Amino acid sequence: MTFELTGHEHRVSVVNHRDGLECDVCDRLYGDAYSCGECKFTVHVKCAFVFQLNDIFEHPSHDGHCLKLLTTGAPDHTNLKCHLCGKNTKRLLHHCSTCRVNLHIDCMLDSFVALYGEKFTWHTHPLFKIDLGAKMGCAVCGVHFYKGYFCYRCRLMVHGKCTSLIESPEITHPCHAKHSLKLLTEGAPDYTDPKCHLCGEDTGKFIYHCDICKFNLDLVCATEKPPPAYLSNLKVHEHTVTLMARLISFDCDACGKKGDRAPYVCVQCDFMIHLKCANLPRVIHINHHDHRVAYKYPLGFGEWRCGVCWEEIDWSYGAYSCSLCPGYALHSLCATRGDVWDGKELDGVPEEFEDIEPFKWNDDNTITHFTHEHNLMSIGKDSEERNLCGACVRPIGSYTFYKCSESECNFMLHETCANLPKKKRHFLSPLPLSLHLQTNHEKETCKACHQVCCEGFIYSAHHEYYLTFDLICSSITVPFIHGSHDHHLLYLKLPNGQVKTCQNCGMDEKEVVIGCKKCDYFLDFRCASLPLTVTLPRYDDHPLTLCYGDEKASGKYWCDICERETNPKTWFYTCKDCGITLHVFCVVGDIRYAKPKGKIDDNVELLANNSSSRPLCNTCRCRCPGLFILKTNLEGKNVLFCSYYCLRLSLGHRDDKCPPWAIESNTYFNLIFQNLLRTS
Repeated sequence: MTFELTGHEHRVSVVNHRDGLECDVCDRLYGDAYSCGECKFTVHVKCAFVFQLNDIFEHPSHDGHCLKLLTTGAPDHTNLKCHLCGKNTKRLLHHCSTCRVNLHIDCMLDSFVALYGEKFTWHTHPLFKIDLGAKMGCAVCGVHFYKGYFCYRCRLMVHGKCTSLIESPEITHPCHAKHSLKLLTEGAPDYTDPKCHLCGEDTGKFIYHCDICKFNLDLVCATEKPPPAYLSNLKVHEHTVTLMARLISFDCDACGKKGDRAPYVCVQCDFMIHLKCANLPRVIHINHHDHRVAYKYPLGFGEWRCGVCWEEIDWSYGAYSCSLCPGYALHSLCATRGDVWDGKELDGVPEEFEDIEPFKWNDDNTITHFTHEHNLMSIGKDSEERNLCGACVRPIGSYTFYKCSESECNFMLHETCANLPKKKRHFLSPLPLSLHLQTNHEKETCKACHQVCCEGFIYSAHHEYYLTFDLICSSITVPFIHGSHDHHLLYLKLPNGQVKTCQNCGMDEKEVVIGCKKCDYFLDFRCASLPLTVTLPRYDDHPLTLCYGDEKASGKYWCDICERETNPKTWFYTCKDCGITLHVFCVVGDIRYAKPKGKIDDNVELLANNSSSRPLCNTCRCRCPGLFILKTNLEGKNVLFCSYYCLRLSLGHRDDKCPPWAIESNTYFNLIFQNLLRTS
């Protein structure tokens, strides 16, 4: 991979080397370098600043002529030695074509910086302004792409704005008043803890240091945001606490976790806490519980288990508990996680009670549901109703349900679905979720299982962005008991960069999973929410049961729907009456709330696949074996797809689960996808 280097005419590549590379500018050893295949040079990333000094017209040692940067060595007709130091020049040098004079880069810079460089009290050499470039990071903050100050001798780079953090070569700090702290620019000495003794963050190159006490402070704690020496009016303790600025092991009384440095201490109470725990809120609302929870120290005697991580809580430390639910408590740090708490302190804020009832009873024994314009009548479970529920888009069956009182309107709701609350709290969102009915004109995708929803009820919230969850995912509770694993499963929000692989489908999940950390067992929401039983008309409505695979299975098994081979060691559906096996995908598809004549926005319609001849999919070229066919209009003509996967693939997306009947067409898929990439 090559890219442009500012100031150089050719494209260069990056060369990485752990032990350092020889450079055609300096005599030092650094790890990363640029290499130019045309000029045959290797230059450290930290030495690439020379390309911003291509033409120098006013040099103190050679005034009047232009010194030009050469990248292929001294010209043949000139003296190879440096005009100033007398040593042989390197491959990169400055040259005057008029006088045939060659200069070392460092010799040229010595005179140049002495005249034009700026002096700072915190550094012994003059510095000059330069664009640090894409690969040259500031020694203070590490950020690239900004102009700053550069020391060519030390190869030290500092943003202009970061110089304000470096007050002077020596400071007196309130957290270490007995000795002054000296500025070091090459990191913490080997004989000390390399992390800041107050916040525990890596100190980097610039630190303030006391060589008597072996005490280190990073620049944030030293000058930008020094932690206060005292803290008063805390929500977690009634007395003022004092900072003990030293390395010391302790148990934080607020959260129960161990600390290794700089606790805040109340001597009279023998109370010690982390700095981050000093600002814990007193009363909050979390997404794992319906009621407010309040901080309490100590939690109090009992056998407590956290409502988020389900680990044991030590009752002798602080924690959050619910006054209305005597057995409910949470670890302090679990309750205040960003994906659990909405960030609002509710101490002193009156609690408001919202009306979350989804319908009102009328005098004529009908109900008015907030999602429908007409009144609904209650119908008993005397007969088998084959129409679909407007909320979950499943057959009404023999359950009690509500039916629209208008004869021309066919809207129905299961009694259970009609009672779904208008608002609720759920672990998938730090903010409350609101219920609404999706229309044909919208395309909503569940943020948990990543499946598109056709119609029906969905829960949503406006957080940093719009969050949408289908009824199935938003009804999962933790701890989650699943038949595929012996232990209960918990909700896990994955940090950036972390990936978990689903135990069933083998797909990688980057956002949220349900899992057991102890066994390293994880399921994505699509697999975790699969129905245990399904009925399909083509099998006389016999119940199809979800099986979690048989490790001892042998021989070949075939899916009765797509007529492709199934793997009995993975999950599949089976009918005990018919003795058949079916792919999970073939039974449930890849669209939530799918129904005949349903729509995914205005452009994609679902058709029942019940004709004697099955159409060809426009993408995988397979006969469509699933329950539904997707019809859309592309470039003025109707096009059919066997699945939402194939529809998205035709639009250049390839991040969904592939249908089992199309796996054998992967070679064809790859050709399609490569062509799409070339034309996009």
